[in-house]
Amino acid sequence: MEEDELVIRKRIQGQKGFEYFPTEACKELFPVMEQIGVWGMRWLRNKMQEDDFDLQLLMLHLEHSIQTDQLVGKETVIRFNFTDVQDYPHWWLVVEGDAIDVCVHDPGKEVDVHLTLRLRTMCELLIGDITYKKAIADKKLVLVGHSSLTRNVERWIKPGMFAGIAPANQILKSA
Repeated sequence: MEEDELVIRKRIQGQKGFEYFPTEACKELFPVMEQIGVWGMRWLRNKMQEDDFDLQLLMLHLEHSIQTDQLVGKETVIRFNFTDVQDYPHWWLVVEGDAIDVCVHDPGKEVDVHLTLRLRTMCELLIGDITYKKAIADKKLVLVGHSSLTRNVERWIKPGMFAGIAPANQILKSA
């Protein structure tokens, strides 16, 4: 994509990685990519296997899904414990103001809220296939922390852009 001038790559200050920014040509493709995403959510999501879920992509998405204005205080530390992940099962999001830092190593800060769940369950929560309340009731999610964070988790973790798109089999049943 970089060679085709669809993205511009910039080194992240003080880190090893890179950030990618869309060019104008890439931005023109957004409606097409969005429609491909809608199609995929409708027709392919029921066919996803366990190895189709990408933890790094999920965490990148979560970094951009946190509604910082819905959190309490100047800093909030969120820990994700993925019970089905071998390499790097623990991830932290450190939220300071509007800045969010994703960590795979313990940042040494007091954790405000812990989410323990499977990778697939977190994806299902973000696409709206299951609610946080149902995931807790079904013991798919253990949510521990101050009640100001645990009782309204859906307010500070914004659902994905494809949340609410009904799968094709659901639409075909009602027809």
